[in-house]
Amino acid sequence: MTRIFAILLLTLAMVQPAYAACLSQSQARQAVASGKAASLGSVAGRAGGEIVKAQLCQRGGGYVYVLSVLKGGKVTKVTVNASR
Repeated sequence: MTRIFAILLLTLAMVQPAYAACLSQSQARQAVASGKAASLGSVAGRAGGEIVKAQLCQRGGGYVYVLSVLKGGKVTKVTVNASR
């Protein structure tokens, strides 16, 4: 059981850095205003449901929105490209 827990922790540690560079609200506004990132409104149609939470993050030299989306009574995480 301890071994499984250790593997789970290592897996989460490897996955988490992909979204570690999420921007504050003011940084996100600046990225959109400067044209480096698309506005949430312009990518909302690709979410596949009702957006209940959104965060703009840097990933791989570009930007993505990490969205919590309500669809069919369930909330799921969706990642949408926001780079211009």
